[in-house]
Amino acid sequence: MSNLLAGKVAIVTGSGRGIGRATAMAMAREGAKVVINDLGCALNGTSSSSMVADEAVAEIKKQGGIAVANYDSVATHEGADNIIKTALDNFGKIDILINNAGIDREQILWDMSDMDWDLVIKTNLYGVFYCSRAAIIQMKKAIEQGTQQKGRIINIASHAGVLGNPIRPSYSAAKAGVIGFTRSCSLALWKFGITCNAVAPHALSRFADGDTEEKLRALAMARNFPGADTLPFAELKEKFLGSPEVVAPLLCWLASEHSSKITGQVFLAGRGRVGLFSGMSESKMAYKDGMFDLDEIIRIMPSITSEVKPPADWQ
Repeated sequence: MSNLLAGKVAIVTGSGRGIGRATAMAMAREGAKVVINDLGCALNGTSSSSMVADEAVAEIKKQGGIAVANYDSVATHEGADNIIKTALDNFGKIDILINNAGIDREQILWDMSDMDWDLVIKTNLYGVFYCSRAAIIQMKKAIEQGTQQKGRIINIASHAGVLGNPIRPSYSAAKAGVIGFTRSCSLALWKFGITCNAVAPHALSRFADGDTEEKLRALAMARNFPGADTLPFAELKEKFLGSPEVVAPLLCWLASEHSSKITGQVFLAGRGRVGLFSGMSESKMAYKDGMFDLDEIIRIMPSITSEVKPPADWQ
């Protein structure tokens, strides 16, 4: 413990379990007062239980930290407003917002209903918007009044938002939206001293529970992970993905003064891995004075697309 976040107030949505819980625990150990928000729902968004958030709060208090529970859904603006209000009512301010809450409904595109699509988008994308808007309003007000100097918004993205996923089109679309939202917020907020970044975890969470052994081994082998084809599946899952705790150190750093000049970026965090995505940039181009006609496009595009890989090779 280094008291990296001493005096700070952090909200971590979806922090009753998994990566959110590990992050909340780490931030509390670093001195932050934490709002544990969790609806206590299943991975697909059904049901709810206050016990999930209560147990996380109890664990933080047992370790000598300070935390309160909130059970609202991020998928409505009323719920998001109340999450922020919980921080204000209990701690008087908000310095850090970690938008971690998410659900998933694995379905191939042509089998997905409107309701399934809407539920995932509402939680994973609208939830980030609702909570960020409510938090930023309070952060800006405090900064303008001189009672606060800075703010931190950190959004949990996903490789699915960068690479796509054949059975998670709604989740992938939402997470791609989170990345665009992160970059847009950073452009609007930097002048106020509020940073906005995103992290794509590579860690064991409820979202990895549905990965088949065949799928995980193939991915591990594609990335030349030692023991990808020989380790027992449970051991491979733990070593290749890492525990939820592997993401927390980077999130604590992004929430701290050490990252005050870093905004609009998307990071990777995993077991023995930390990195920065380079974003979508133009890699190969052709130029001319004037418009390309169709014949010219037909002629030059094979050269421009010569290194494009088919979907089977994307991993």
